[in-house]
Amino acid sequence: MDDLLRSPGLRLKRAKQLIGQARALIFDVDGTLAETEEVHRQAFNAAFARAGLDWCWDQSVYKELLRITGGKERIRAFEGLRGEKPLLSDNEISALHGTKTAIYAELIANGGCPLRPGIEDLLAAARRRGQILAIATTTSRGNIDALLTAELGKDWMELFAAIVAGDEVPRKKPAPDVYLEVLSRLGLPASQCVAIEDSSNGLVAASLAGIPVLISRSAYFQDDDFSDAFHVTDDLTELAVE
Repeated sequence: MDDLLRSPGLRLKRAKQLIGQARALIFDVDGTLAETEEVHRQAFNAAFARAGLDWCWDQSVYKELLRITGGKERIRAFEGLRGEKPLLSDNEISALHGTKTAIYAELIANGGCPLRPGIEDLLAAARRRGQILAIATTTSRGNIDALLTAELGKDWMELFAAIVAGDEVPRKKPAPDVYLEVLSRLGLPASQCVAIEDSSNGLVAASLAGIPVLISRSAYFQDDDFSDAFHVTDDLTELAVE
């Protein structure tokens, strides 16, 4: 691996080979398919305002909260960061998160959140090669649908052989559950798949499932440790070229 580590050109070549030879490409959603995290942050703040809470997550606070996977889990964690006893019951947090999800869908539908550069080319190239596409994400089905309906059309689900969201498995990333469930549904070994992620939590989750990982750095996770990834890029366009 020494020559691979020394030569960026060779790393890129090997990454393209890895993608080209894979039976399946498995995509994360938030931050990977699109830079959605800022829209999520705005939706959280709007939901807090509707609920009469004096909470406001700025970008620095939200960046820290993103280390915690799951929107309801972030809300609960924020109470702890404020040094307060729990103010909200589990049912209240679920309702608050439901409001946030609805607001997120409205924001996506009204303003959109374009897919990151290279994503559509990567999906198209995979389809031409006859590869299987799948999604393994912590976000909810509703959030996936809101984004991909806006960007890929109402029939977007037909593109993906397996779609597993965070609330469909016992543990969220960095646990490997969501990836293990995708592998089970696809009936493929980890070695024949490639995961495309944007965060260290995603990298750990896919790696624990035995899947090689390509990282596309996103806005909120630029500083994460990606040393265990097969390849790291800021623009997936370079990997979409056949």
